Amino acid sequence: MEALLFAFKNTCAGLSHAVRTERAVRQEAIVLLIAVPLAFLVSAGAWQRVAMICSILVVMAVELLNTCAEKLCDHVTPERHPQIKIVKDMGSAAVFCTLVVAAMIWLTALAERLALI
Repeated sequence: MEALLFAFKNTCAGLSHAVRTERAVRQEAIVLLIAVPLAFLVSAGAWQRVAMICSILVVMAVELLNTCAEKLCDHVTPERHPQIKIVKDMGSAAVFCTLVVAAMIWLTALAERLALI
């Protein structure tokens, strides 16, 4: 149990640091705070609500991993490097893919709610 508490404290510290220092993570945290109550208004059922909220959490998770990769790349070599640029661009593409998934889930839920589909 002590190890679980230690891991949770580390998780909170990492998330707190990311929210304080990374604009994209801060924006996604704000979106999450708005999305949770909004999901209860828009969704037709529990599974839809879970999918909507989880889609935002997945975006945040991938953004955090992308941030980690970028920080590590900058630590390895602070100069511009073509291979490092590729790594950073791929991380950004991963975030974009999750944003598309989240948008698809939210737009589909909204369309169902408005009886458009």
